[in-house]
Amino acid sequence: MPREFKRVILKLSGEALREPGSQDNISPEIVEGIARQIQTAHQAGTEIAIVVGGGNFWRGAAAAGRGMDRATADYVGMLATVMNSLAVQSMLEAVGVPCRVQTAIEMKSVAESFIRRVAIRHLEKGRVVVFGAGTGNPFFTTDTTAALRASEIGADMIFKATKVDGVYDKDPNKYDDAVRLENVTFNEALSQNLQVMDGTAFTLCQDNNIPIVVFDMTEDGNIRKALTGEDIGTMVQC
Repeated sequence: MPREFKRVILKLSGEALREPGSQDNISPEIVEGIARQIQTAHQAGTEIAIVVGGGNFWRGAAAAGRGMDRATADYVGMLATVMNSLAVQSMLEAVGVPCRVQTAIEMKSVAESFIRRVAIRHLEKGRVVVFGAGTGNPFFTTDTTAALRASEIGADMIFKATKVDGVYDKDPNKYDDAVRLENVTFNEALSQNLQVMDGTAFTLCQDNNIPIVVFDMTEDGNIRKALTGEDIGTMVQC
C-alpha cells in the first residue's frame, strides 16, 4: 500500500539537472522530465517543496581547496542554486504546475525572500515552492537546507534523489557484496556510519523526527514513484 503524506521536500542535486556528458550546465529536457514527474504527485494533492543544489555550476568546498576564501566560495554556490531553482520553476510552470521560488539571500527582481509563513501558505494554496540560496549562510550544505526547511514547514518526509538506489551497508561502488538496506533507524545509520546526509542535516532530521527516503532518480519515473508514496529506495527513520 502506498505511503500517505501531506507535505514533503524533494532534495535534488545540481548535477541532476545536467545531461550526462553534456557541456551544458542545465538540460531543459531533463528539467522538464523532472517537472512532469512532480506534476503527477502535485495533481494527487501532495504539497511539494524542493531544494536543489548548485554542483552543476559550482562547488564551494572545491573552490576553497584551490585557494578561494571558503565563505566567498560558498556564497557563489548559493547563487548557483538560485539559477537552478529558476530553471525548475520555469519548467514546472510550463507543465501547468504553479510555483514560487524563495531565496535565503534577498534578490527581489527574480524571487521572493524566504518567509516561513508565506512558504506554508503557498503550499496550502497548491503551489510548489523551490527554496534557493541554501540557508543563506556559508559552511552549510543544501542537504542541511533541506533538513532545515523541512523542519520549518512541518514536512512529513524528505526525499533525497541520488544516483544510487538506496542506502548500503558499505560503498556499492567499491564492494561487490554491498547490501542495500530497505529500512534503517537514525541510530543504526549513525553507528554504522552510513553517510545518509551530512552530519548537521542528519541531526536536524533525527531531532525533529523527519524520515528520509534515499532513492535513485536516474531510473525513469522514480521521482514520481517516490512522491506518490510507492515503496522505493531506503527509509531512514526513528
